[in-house]
Amino acid sequence: MPWMAQQGIYGMNNKAVLILFLLGLAISSPANFTLADDRPNILFCIADDWGWPHAGAYGDPVVKTPAFDRIAKEGVLFENAYISSPSCTPSRNAILTGQYHWRLGHGGNLHSILDTQHQTYPHLLAESGYFTGHWRKSWGPGKVDNWLQTSGGHPAGKRYPNFNKFLDAWPRDQPFCFWLGASDPHRGYKLNSGRESGMDLSKIKLFDHYPESETIRSDVADYYFEVQRFDSDVNQALAKLESLNLLDSTLVVMTGDHGMPFPRCKSNLYDSGARVPMAVRWPSRIAPGRQVTDLVSTTDLAPTFLAAAGLPIPDSMTGKSWINILTSKNSGRVEAARDRVFTGKERHVPCQEGDDSGGTPMRAIRTDQFLLIHNYRPDRWPSGTPNYKLANLPGCWLGDCDNGPTKTYMVENQNKDAEHQLKYNLAFAKRPEWELYDLTQDPSQLVNVADEKKYQDIKLELIESLKSELISTADPRETDQNADQIFDQSQYFGSGPRHPSFNNKKKKPNR
Repeated sequence: MPWMAQQGIYGMNNKAVLILFLLGLAISSPANFTLADDRPNILFCIADDWGWPHAGAYGDPVVKTPAFDRIAKEGVLFENAYISSPSCTPSRNAILTGQYHWRLGHGGNLHSILDTQHQTYPHLLAESGYFTGHWRKSWGPGKVDNWLQTSGGHPAGKRYPNFNKFLDAWPRDQPFCFWLGASDPHRGYKLNSGRESGMDLSKIKLFDHYPESETIRSDVADYYFEVQRFDSDVNQALAKLESLNLLDSTLVVMTGDHGMPFPRCKSNLYDSGARVPMAVRWPSRIAPGRQVTDLVSTTDLAPTFLAAAGLPIPDSMTGKSWINILTSKNSGRVEAARDRVFTGKERHVPCQEGDDSGGTPMRAIRTDQFLLIHNYRPDRWPSGTPNYKLANLPGCWLGDCDNGPTKTYMVENQNKDAEHQLKYNLAFAKRPEWELYDLTQDPSQLVNVADEKKYQDIKLELIESLKSELISTADPRETDQNADQIFDQSQYFGSGPRHPSFNNKKKKPNR
C-alpha cells in the first residue's frame, strides 16, 4: 500500500513489527519502552479554530474550560505552542504527518488533498498494533477519496459515530489511539449565545488589534460559548475513561488547530492566529502542575506519539518528540534549543482579484523576543480582496477572514475615527515584504519595526535563521522556482466567505 511504501519496518506486517519491537528496537527511542504493555493509550482532542489564550488555565477571566484546566493541572501546560499553518487543512496535515505543511505539496493548502505517499501517525501506530479511530473533524477539509481508495483507510483512522462507540469496538488486548475532533468553535455562531449564557461582556479581554465595541465583545462571547461546548465534550471523554479505569493509562493531549475565526487571527502568523492552547496529561510519566515555556510546534505531536509507543520516528518527520519535556520534572524552559518556532501560510481561499488564483505565501520565525514575518507577495491582499466584484472566486469578500459580526463591524466603521481606521488596516490592508515585532515592547505585535535602524542586525540574524530552516526542510518557497505552481495552481475544492449582497444561498460554509 502507498502509505506503507517507505522501506523499513513500516512495510512489514504487524507480527514482524512486534517481533522487532520485543527484540529491543524500542530501546533506541527516547522513551526506552521495551514491552507492548507499557505503551499508553492515546487520546488526542482538537478543537476547530480555538486559539490562545482562551482558556482558564491561561488566565482568561470569562471562558470556562474545566477539562482543559484539569489536564493542565494534572499534567503539563504549554505556554508557547504553535501550529505549522493557521488554516485548517494544512494545520491538520502537519499534525498527522509530523511535517511542516510546506513539504506536503497540495496538502499545504486549504480544501485540498493529502498525497498518500505521506505517512500519518495513526497508520504507523495501527501497523504496530494500535487500535485507531476518529470522531468528527480530523483531516481536512478537502477530498479524501484517494486515501479511501488506495491506502485502505482515512488518514486519521476509521471514523466512529462517537467516542463510546469506538471504545465498544476496541479490542482490550491492544492499546488505542483516538482523534476526538469537533467543529467547535468554528463559525457560524448563534447570535448572542454567549451573552444569554450569562457571560459578562465587560470582562472579556479583546486583542489590542480590535477597536472597542460591544458588537465585537458579544461576538467573542459567542465564540467562547462554543469553546465551552468543545471543553464539555472532552470532559465527557475524560469521565468515560475514568469510569473504565483507563484515564491514568492514557496519554491525553488537548489543543486547537489555529487561532479564532476573527480578523487578524485565523489565517495570520501573529500569535492571535498561530499560537494555540496546549495541555498534556499522562500520570505515569508526567509530573503534575508544570508550566513549560519551550517553543513547540504541533508538528511535534506525531513524533511524540510514536516515541510514547516505543516506535522509531521516520526521517521524513520534521517535528521533534516532546518525550523528554513531558518526562522532565522541570518547569520553564526545559530544552534550551527550543528557543524558536517556524510557521507559514500558503493559499487559504482563492480570494485575490481577476485571474489570480493564488494565496498570500508567508513564513515566520517566532523567538522569545521577536516575531519576523516574510510576506513573499506583498502585492496581494493578506485577507483577500475587499473588492468582491473583482474576486477570482465569485463574490468572495475578504475571503481569508470568515464572515461574522466583528468583520462586518470593522469594515462598516473603518472611517469612524483614527482608531477604527488603524485597526481596519492592521486586519485587511496590504503588508510589506518584511514585518518585525519586538515583543518586549510590543507583545500585541502591532508596530512593525522592520525598517528601524536599531533592529537591522537582529532582522538579518532572524532572516538567516528562517531561511536556513526553510532550506533544510525543502520549502519550495526557498528551494523551487515552481513554488507558485505547486501551491497556487492546485485545485481548490471549497467555497469562501461571500459579500452579504452576493447571492450565496445553498453555498456551503468555508471550513
